[in-house]
Amino acid sequence: MFLGRLNTEQVFPYPSVLSEEQEQTLQELVGPLTRFFEEVNNPARNDELEQVEDATMQGLKEMGAFGLQVPPEMGGLGLSNTQYARLVEIVGQHDLGVGITLGAHQSIGFKGLLLYGTPAQKKKYLPRLATGETVAAFCLTEPGSGSDAASIRTRAQPSPCGTFYTLDGSKIWISNGGLAEIFTVFAKTPLRDEGTGETKEKITAFIVERGFGGVTRRRWGSGRPTRQRFTSRGCGSQPRTSWGCLGGGFKVAMNILNNGRFGMAAAMAGTMRGVLAKAVEHAANRTQFGDKIHNFGVIQEKLARMALLQYVTESMAYMISANMDQGATDFQIEAAISKIFGSEAAWTVTDECIQVMGGMGFMQVSGTPGLWGG
Repeated sequence: MFLGRLNTEQVFPYPSVLSEEQEQTLQELVGPLTRFFEEVNNPARNDELEQVEDATMQGLKEMGAFGLQVPPEMGGLGLSNTQYARLVEIVGQHDLGVGITLGAHQSIGFKGLLLYGTPAQKKKYLPRLATGETVAAFCLTEPGSGSDAASIRTRAQPSPCGTFYTLDGSKIWISNGGLAEIFTVFAKTPLRDEGTGETKEKITAFIVERGFGGVTRRRWGSGRPTRQRFTSRGCGSQPRTSWGCLGGGFKVAMNILNNGRFGMAAAMAGTMRGVLAKAVEHAANRTQFGDKIHNFGVIQEKLARMALLQYVTESMAYMISANMDQGATDFQIEAAISKIFGSEAAWTVTDECIQVMGGMGFMQVSGTPGLWGG
């Protein structure tokens, strides 16, 4: 699509992939999850604590929110990408901090297990991950490598006996870094080219358990447990805990990210829906110059453009998730676009909401927060 070679079957008519049974299952989850965020979760309290409250975490675990796409036989709900997007949108509408915890855990944290894990690996890890007993994190970015993932410097050296690897290096911006017990870690491994005899370093994906030893962390800045620095010194990893072939880690990393990015668009669509509701409520009740401000053209235009951005982002999220559920394999660029467009649109909509609400958009008065605590 991005290159101008549109496959109309993926877009027209707009894809609808849920069976009657899947739609029923989804509706059975939407109501309880919405009520949970309205009645149990407290976003302001989470911000104050700089972590998700224990009651919220426990409630989400009991609802199965930590294993939305894990197969039922492994303890999860076995949802499709489209069903997952719908629930993520609800989370994004109410509390993005909780969304980060859930998304980092399953959209990328253990996504590699779902895509590349062996039956033995899945049996070992997924049941605990699905219940939230164990939290996962994704470790790719380093102090010296961001978008240029191929430039990572973390090394994985095979032991002399050939039974395990020792990882050495640091990772940053590890969402769930303070909570996770299982990490998807990317490191360079020495590989010998059989044709030339030359040894080169290529990226391999590893499963690292905190219990392996040698894993340390430190917190960066303030906020929820997302700004973490992961350091591995002499951390052992068994060969069986690597994914794909040795040296195939770059492809693994990119596919994990490509398969998780649509969730960002879905979450941002939810965020914009919640923000827009706050703006509309304020505009409908605020009187200035003898009239409700929603009757002023400038306010109407702001609300219209906010709704437009929400509509487009939501449409992209469900088009991509439906394409994925239909078995499409060429959705990587569209998924990346949806993440960028959705996140930038959410910033714009949030800023416009603050403009509509004026000082009430970011001030806290008598313990009552403005837009998500301001």
